[in-house]
Amino acid sequence: MSIRPTPSLPDVADDAAFAARPLDWVGMQGISLPLRLPGESGAAVQVPASVDVAVDLRAAQARGIHMSRLYLRLQDAFAGEALTPAGLRRVLQDLVESQRGLSGAARLAIRYEHLLARPALASGHVGWKTYPVEIEATLADGHFRLEFGFSVDYSSTCPASAALSRQLNAERFVADFANARPLSAAVVGEWLASERGLAGTPHAQRSRASIRVELRPAFDEFPLAGLVDAIEAALGTPVQTAVKREDEQAFARLNAENLMFCEDAARRIAAVLSADERIARFDARVAHFESLHAHDAVARVTG
Repeated sequence: MSIRPTPSLPDVADDAAFAARPLDWVGMQGISLPLRLPGESGAAVQVPASVDVAVDLRAAQARGIHMSRLYLRLQDAFAGEALTPAGLRRVLQDLVESQRGLSGAARLAIRYEHLLARPALASGHVGWKTYPVEIEATLADGHFRLEFGFSVDYSSTCPASAALSRQLNAERFVADFANARPLSAAVVGEWLASERGLAGTPHAQRSRASIRVELRPAFDEFPLAGLVDAIEAALGTPVQTAVKREDEQAFARLNAENLMFCEDAARRIAAVLSADERIARFDARVAHFESLHAHDAVARVTG
């Protein structure tokens, strides 16, 4: 039995380009890939990710890039080792080389949700919280640039509203005890614990800090967990996971101790990021999803 030779298949990508000119980026968006991340226990964990990939097209006369090579090389790129800046650089270099002279730069954008265990404030329980992450890595003519972004949700209690509420509480106290002499601590304590002891409450709302940082090339890790911890500590009121009554009371106390406008939150975050030697540049944006207004209060700080 004779074997018929496989016919050569046409490749119109080799045709001359119409209106020939170089292109900044050509590639694909939204590729589903498994991603291995360093776990809290030291062992790598696998998470689903959405990846955008692109290379430049420097050969003006070439009609297109070798698109399938990008896809096939990405399929196994992150399966064998945990994600690191050095690993990303190797992948980008491989993507450039796959184009055989058509390209000199490659870019990856990776989006996934990072799970971190968060302890309750008082009860000893632990719950999981997701942090959306986006990593953008570019290699152009041997120059490697790495940025990653993430967001942190927190509660913000308005300082102005708190001051107005305290004034209402004080006025009610004066009215209720104008003729009460002498006053005992027990009577005042009982009044404060009653519904009469709360004439007004400050408005608070869920808020979000969206942070993007460029990492210095000397560091070969993604410091996500450390940055999240530092920023949540600076804000003082990150949203909670497992909550019992004692945790809710502790959260109320933290909100009273951390009254903040969006300007205050932005400055607290900037102080954390500007002090981190791993960060070359940062861009932080905060949004307080107002419960008083129909619009949001926002601030942005770079450094």
